[in-house]
Amino acid sequence: MQSKNILKFKILLYFILVLILIFRFITNNYNSKYSGLETKITGYVKSINFNNSKLEILLIAKEKILVNYYVDTIKEKQNILSNIKLGDYITVSGVLSEAPKNSNFNMFNYKEYLKRNNIYYIMKSKSINKVKTNTNILYNLKQKVIDRINNLKYSKSYVYSFIMGDTNYISDEELEDYRNIGISHLFAISGMHISLIIMLLSKLLIKTNKYIRFTITSIFLLLYLFIIDFSITALRACLFTLFLTLNKNTNKIFTSIEIVIIVFLLLVIYNPNNIYNMGLQISIIVSFFLVLFSKNINNKTNKLKKLLNISYISFISTLPIMIYYFNTVNILSIFINILFVPLVSYILFPLCIVTFILPIFDYILYFLFNLFYLLSNNLNNINFLKLSFSNMNVFICIIYYLVLLMYYKNKHALYIFIIMLFIHYNIIYFNSNMYIYFFDVGQGDSMLIMLPHNKGNILIDTGGKNNYCISELGCNTYSLGEKLIIPSLKKLGIKHLDYLILTHGDYDHMGEAINIVNNFKVNKVIFNCGEFNELEQELIKVLNKKKIPYYSCIKKLNIYDNKLYFLNNKDYGNENDNSSVVYTELNKYKFLFVGDAGVEVEEDLIEKYNLQDIDILKVGHHGSKTSSSKNFIDEINPKYSVVSVGKNNRYGHPNNTVLDTLSYSKIYRTDQDGSVEVKINKKGYIITTCIPQKGKI
Repeated sequence: MQSKNILKFKILLYFILVLILIFRFITNNYNSKYSGLETKITGYVKSINFNNSKLEILLIAKEKILVNYYVDTIKEKQNILSNIKLGDYITVSGVLSEAPKNSNFNMFNYKEYLKRNNIYYIMKSKSINKVKTNTNILYNLKQKVIDRINNLKYSKSYVYSFIMGDTNYISDEELEDYRNIGISHLFAISGMHISLIIMLLSKLLIKTNKYIRFTITSIFLLLYLFIIDFSITALRACLFTLFLTLNKNTNKIFTSIEIVIIVFLLLVIYNPNNIYNMGLQISIIVSFFLVLFSKNINNKTNKLKKLLNISYISFISTLPIMIYYFNTVNILSIFINILFVPLVSYILFPLCIVTFILPIFDYILYFLFNLFYLLSNNLNNINFLKLSFSNMNVFICIIYYLVLLMYYKNKHALYIFIIMLFIHYNIIYFNSNMYIYFFDVGQGDSMLIMLPHNKGNILIDTGGKNNYCISELGCNTYSLGEKLIIPSLKKLGIKHLDYLILTHGDYDHMGEAINIVNNFKVNKVIFNCGEFNELEQELIKVLNKKKIPYYSCIKKLNIYDNKLYFLNNKDYGNENDNSSVVYTELNKYKFLFVGDAGVEVEEDLIEKYNLQDIDILKVGHHGSKTSSSKNFIDEINPKYSVVSVGKNNRYGHPNNTVLDTLSYSKIYRTDQDGSVEVKINKKGYIITTCIPQKGKI
């Protein structure tokens, strides 16, 4: 009878939770309380971060506002940090704007990310004025914790990460290495951290009764959650621990699987946008499958086998979601975690706590983390076990997990899982379409030609790094190769490039070439005519080291049934006019890539070749008036014109006269339309832009 009552209670509880969840999703259409025209906003400081010259403040006013403010000197930076603290009320003046949408296909959507965190506007601030000093004791406590970590000379970035869950102070390159070997989860506040904190508190409070221990531990955890801004993974770990504790005192009403499900439902009810949080997705999935396979794991008497089983279950359970977000998985991470999880759990994280309390251990912790990173970096250089997958949609991801659930009941389901992975890994061979991509690389060029069934991948130019530098404060650098081109190619399923064609040696066209050859197998590199400049010579050193053949000033490439013609074989004495001009026909459709060639080159081209009725033109020199003469455009008569150009660039590209000249074709601009995809098959071709063209057909 008692078991029947428990069952009825469970059914009622699940029914209520699901009902509330449905209601929360239906009513989760929040709109901004601001019009976007406001120029002054007052609120209190929720968080404050500096990245070289960029100050980023999360302001709580009528709603969350992300404030960006750029400083000119170190002194100004120090003044702001000493004057503005957490919880302080400030007034910021500036211009509100919505976050930009991703302008390249399949890439991170910053606008959607902020919206899911209930942030609708970013303010580019011109001034910040303090209105009122914080009097909130909790914010004062959090500020003292931050100040104490800031006083550490060497290990600050790691203590921030392991105690505050903030990895902003660790370099992107270092974090990328950790992610590549499958240990980035160790830098998030998780069950491991919470369990260790509870264990330490239990040791300190061992002489008190269990009720006092539970009360003090709960208060401490609540304070800690406030300090780390109620990190979703930490909140999950705390709730899971709370339910386990309650379970012990109520004759185990819930199974461990049910606790995982209930915690997930509560967190999504609390904030429906939590369902999109990658950290929560990973922690819930790992917890679910570890509990599901707990009998298999606990049956292993050998500790090493048990650790290997935990690592294996964690790996296969997160594999689909890691492919979904990052496209790359490292098989070696199964074994790497066996080494790194105990190292972090029993040495580095406890030492972070000790260093926070006793800063004399600062350098020792820093030294150990340097060894930790050195080992990680060396393991990251082992490439043969890294697998790169093409983009995965949510539907396929769900199928993967359904197969994994089948694996629990039937071990043969693992073969289905492996077959699915194999097909997904080689999916590019099943694609019968041709594609041309014009990537949005800002003020630069980068185009990709994909032939059907993986018969040829040709990258024309790579774009270059974007730098924003202020003296004294260093540079904010955005690597287009690492952040855009390499991920874009991987998401398309590309694992090698048959040809890397560099139209000329300017930085905005080949600045990321070394990054490309270091991350992909490149069969051959093609340079333009003329002498090699310094940038080209630096690349050639890398090519020689990797034994990658390269050629310059060629006339034609044969790629299966397709030909690429290099029309400009004359040395004009300057880099732009020496640009390779590439012409090709795909399914009888004509494409012309002009590089940065100028008017003189254009005149020579129309005199030498019959280039009439071009289907798609890559406009020369980003729409500069030095290219795209009326005579040339009238002669080639393009149906579509693509201008690769940076938003609000200092050159004023594209030139209005050039736009008028091109007006008889349909114009696509990467600064307005984002990247452009041309899909070609026997039926014709379809052009799609990443940012839909409003009011255009």
